[in-house]
Amino acid sequence: MSEPSNGAGRPLVSVVVPVFNEEKTVAQVVEELLALDLRLEILLVDDGSTDGSAAELARLAATYPQVTVHAQPRNLGKGAAVRRGIDESHGDILLIQDADLEYSPKDIPALIDPLLTGVADAVFGTRLRGGAHAQRAHLFWHYAGNRFLTLLSNVLYNTTISDMEVGYKAFRGDLVRGLTLVSNDFRIEPELTAKILRFGPEIRLYEVPISYYGRSYAEGKKITWKDGFGAVAALFRFRFTS
Repeated sequence: MSEPSNGAGRPLVSVVVPVFNEEKTVAQVVEELLALDLRLEILLVDDGSTDGSAAELARLAATYPQVTVHAQPRNLGKGAAVRRGIDESHGDILLIQDADLEYSPKDIPALIDPLLTGVADAVFGTRLRGGAHAQRAHLFWHYAGNRFLTLLSNVLYNTTISDMEVGYKAFRGDLVRGLTLVSNDFRIEPELTAKILRFGPEIRLYEVPISYYGRSYAEGKKITWKDGFGAVAALFRFRFTS
């Protein structure tokens, strides 16, 4: 596959966008990404959508040379879509962008700046550590669950992150492509966290405050409280095994 380019000489930023029934928002996500002053490849991974997403993704790929579409054979889960996007990527830097606009692409330059300047190997966004950023009020039990999972991560991995479940995570491309990832569902977030933190001080991990425009279930939010149990199991599993 040829490498997309919109400014040779600058670092290539791979943006992996898992898509499942997001025909109403994915075009806006792509347009906001392309508005950034970055050299991009945008990898749209269709996770077996049953709405009009496939046609919309095909239109975007035909319109923008930076966009490629990778179709899963059926709905395999967010983790499987993220893993597919990572495998297909070429970038010096890689980040994950949800297709539902809960996270604003306008935050990406600040998110990846520690990677571009060479002080970080991985950067996690945080919705819970200051900064003048818009924050939609969280569902209480989601907030409480995230705080618990974050505390558990800090205890198990001897660190001080503030938002383990955040969807905005960015990495050196070679680093994340070198991880052996296995999760198919929302456990991809704790797995990525665990496998980065297991490196210890060898990996320079930073956090950057980001905005959060969370959706309600009526608006299409997919993660539920049940996924919290899977996250706990994943944090313990990946602390001790690969």
